[in-house]
Amino acid sequence: MKNIARLILFLIISLRCVSGFAQDHLYSQFFNSPLYLNPALTGQFKGDLRMNLIYRNQWTSVPGTFSYISASIDYNVLRFGGGVGLLVTRSSEGTAYLDKTNISALYSYSVGSEDFVLSFGLQAGVTNRTIDFSKLVFGDQIDPTLGIISGSSSAAGSFPFNNKFYFDSGVGTNLAIGDFNIGAAVQHINKPNESFTGTPVKLPIRTNAHISYRYDLNPFDNIDDDEKSYVIPSVVFYKQSNATSYSAGMQYKHKSVNVGVWYRSGNETGPSAVVVSLIFDLFINRDGGEKLRFGVSHDAAVSGLTYGNTSGSSEGSIGYETTLPGNGDRSQRFEGARRCYEFY
Repeated sequence: MKNIARLILFLIISLRCVSGFAQDHLYSQFFNSPLYLNPALTGQFKGDLRMNLIYRNQWTSVPGTFSYISASIDYNVLRFGGGVGLLVTRSSEGTAYLDKTNISALYSYSVGSEDFVLSFGLQAGVTNRTIDFSKLVFGDQIDPTLGIISGSSSAAGSFPFNNKFYFDSGVGTNLAIGDFNIGAAVQHINKPNESFTGTPVKLPIRTNAHISYRYDLNPFDNIDDDEKSYVIPSVVFYKQSNATSYSAGMQYKHKSVNVGVWYRSGNETGPSAVVVSLIFDLFINRDGGEKLRFGVSHDAAVSGLTYGNTSGSSEGSIGYETTLPGNGDRSQRFEGARRCYEFY
């Protein structure tokens, strides 16, 4: 019965790969992939230069590959409180190797005072989408008793195209005010055509909104912020066409350790899940703002596809921040206001 269940799941995934309607993947460690979450977060960090890498391996026991990786680098431009950045994202889905690679440039600009910082971000790039049609499985290649017939061919015709390039764009905004951080972003605003068949199929616009609150557990202690403990509840909401999903939970942050528990609702990209995350900051030079960040998380399905059939999903991330010598007067920044990077 377990093999039959996996075969059914395999067929569903294969059909998803050939359908024209696609959903963007979501990271459980959204706070460790800030440029993927919102272009307005570009350059929003303490140091001068930041690099992030995050990898997600989804449904590890399902046939085929479901892996996602994003790498980014951004630079904090002090004179306008924003930054410039580069984001590269690659996904590989299913046994047909439906691969998608996006390379985007990002820009953000901030205004503010001692009470708030409001940031605006722009994103523009190129996406390449490919598929290996020979790896797809159709109904006439399946035996009701034996399952998939090895070496068989299908009467289905191949796609006119198996390699597609298109322009993609997005915008975002973020507000840090008091103990709240609130942001929203819109991706694929030009609704690019990503069809392999020649019949136009528009990539649906993806919108997401996020809000976090930082509660100081040591409000009256005369100690540095880096020595305090915080509870940071957050909610992230995603919508793409008719598919919606949200992630709600909280982090406990003490010095350089950050532990989180989340619930992510199910949608067309996966079942509902409970997520546990662990983040650890290693300060190489605390005064100079140089640090490494390591993060791991695991999703355990609680509805829809069972954990026994999927083995859940895992993520790993690494980040690096540093300051650069001779990079101007850092007092130009809005240091009087709480910044978005203090919420994760």
